[in-house]
Amino acid sequence: MAVTLNTSAFEYAKDLIAEKKVVRDNKDAWSEHQPTPEQENTFIEDYGFDAYAKWHLGIDRNEHEEVKGKYKFPYGDFQKVHRCGVLAAESRAGQYRYPDIKAAAAHLHGMLEGVSVS
Repeated sequence: MAVTLNTSAFEYAKDLIAEKKVVRDNKDAWSEHQPTPEQENTFIEDYGFDAYAKWHLGIDRNEHEEVKGKYKFPYGDFQKVHRCGVLAAESRAGQYRYPDIKAAAAHLHGMLEGVSVS
C-alpha cells in the first residue's frame, strides 16, 4: 500500500486546532465519535472528495480517484478535530509503520494538549 501523508489535511487540521475547533474527548471515544458511512456519503455528496480528503491524514496513491478507500487515518467529524481521532490515527500509523503520518498525528496531539476550550 502506498499510503502517504496528506499534507493539505495536516495543514487543515492545524488550522482547525488553532481556531479551537476541537473536541477534547477521551482516548477510546473514536468508535462512537467517528462519522458513520452514511454521514461520510452525505458529506461527499454535499462537498465532494476534495473536502472529504481534508479530514484524512493519509492518502493511498494506489486507490482510484473518488473512492472513500483512498483516504486513511480520519481525525475529525467534518466539523471539529477530535482528540480521540488524532490518537487513533497516531496509534494506527505507528502500528502499520507510516512514520510520516504518525509524526503528523503526534504533532496534532501536542497541539491539542495545548489548546484550552471553553
